[in-house]
Amino acid sequence: MASIRRELRIHRPAEDVWPLISDPGRISEWFPGIVSAEVTQDDEGVARTVTLATGIPLVERVVTNDPISHRFQYRITGGVFREHLGTVDPIDLGDRTCLGVYSTDATPDVMALVIGGATGTALENIKKLAEEGTR
Repeated sequence: MASIRRELRIHRPAEDVWPLISDPGRISEWFPGIVSAEVTQDDEGVARTVTLATGIPLVERVVTNDPISHRFQYRITGGVFREHLGTVDPIDLGDRTCLGVYSTDATPDVMALVIGGATGTALENIKKLAEEGTR
């Protein structure tokens, strides 16, 4: 399994960034290449089906959505992934800023590189939205 981590300082407190990250339906606002997201709930919890710009749907399962620790985790289930875990953390730095951290663990390893590249852009988009005051 390969791991990629991106981080970026965001000039907003974690509680201002958290609504962008924690709402599973908002991923299309900030993750490149995702054009829509449909959120459903079933006996296993929260699922999100994202549609890529290519028209390909990916099913994801929300693993963690913790407003206290500001941690959001999801798994991509199926497709070309044998395993996948995405983790987004806005870590409060105590000076009205936070460190946005996006980690990807995936098998096959090459998929961590593919998604890892996009997570850097995703963090930049989260930063822009949060600093402009969109919550």
